[in-house]
Amino acid sequence: MTDNQQSQRTEIEKLTVGVCDKSTRIYDYLVGKLETISSRKGVKKAFSRDQIYLNNKRAKSGDFVHEGDAIVVYENETAEHKEFEINLNVVFEDDEIAIVEKPAGIPVSGNTFKTLQNALPYHLSRSQAVDYLPIPLPVHRIDALTHGIVVIAKTHSSRVELGRLFEEREVQKHYKAIVQGKLQGSGILNTAIGQKIATTHFESLSVYPSVKNGWTSLIKLSPVTGRKHQLRIHLSRLGFPIVGDKQYGKKGNTLKHKGMFLAAVGISFIHPKTKKALSFEIVLPNKFDRFLTREENWVKRVEEKLK
Repeated sequence: MTDNQQSQRTEIEKLTVGVCDKSTRIYDYLVGKLETISSRKGVKKAFSRDQIYLNNKRAKSGDFVHEGDAIVVYENETAEHKEFEINLNVVFEDDEIAIVEKPAGIPVSGNTFKTLQNALPYHLSRSQAVDYLPIPLPVHRIDALTHGIVVIAKTHSSRVELGRLFEEREVQKHYKAIVQGKLQGSGILNTAIGQKIATTHFESLSVYPSVKNGWTSLIKLSPVTGRKHQLRIHLSRLGFPIVGDKQYGKKGNTLKHKGMFLAAVGISFIHPKTKKALSFEIVLPNKFDRFLTREENWVKRVEEKLK
């Protein structure tokens, strides 16, 4: 593949090799580290389809990797694109980018049909720019269980520039969550995740008495870094896990069929083409208000019985 051909391919994920043994092969290193390809079988197929590049060269599964090496995963150009039809709120759209509101329960992208990425062609118009992307692509990810804002690129140049903005931490993101316990005040969480610096600002918005948990708290979160599961891990370590988080929570933390109470509600950045400052915010899903109202009503009923 020529440099020009490679630049026109759609990049779906990239990562820098961390600390590893000198005898580590790229296939073994990638299994379990890619967000877009989760299984060993999927990684193996990606090599056979020439989707994986190591330091700008097509990689073979037996190639050795070293700390600092750059790995890029490109889209499978032979794949047939199917449109996944779901109700999707398009917050903003122009010829370069779009802002959409991802429902909780589906991944942003990945090796399955039911993803946000596969739903985008059904809801977004194709860009009329010369360097349009055949399929609009997310430029960052939020957990499948998380509801909220996702930024979409519709052209190659905007995708590159948005990628730079995220990498250089020039995008401000805000989340809201309901956590177990009485979390008050504000502060900074900065314990490392996977041996990498991870920083999250938090601010308590309100606290509610809870029959099941003693207290629950509604909080605002502003991550500075973007480590996998960063907010969930930081809050769990602090002793205030997000309600509904099965992986990092504790006893009494989950509610049947209610999912996780974490939502990406705001984002601010500079438009990749117009260079205008953009800021978007969405309202919390209805389940947040329903949960907090139910908590208050349960406490009132218990108090009345004790009178």
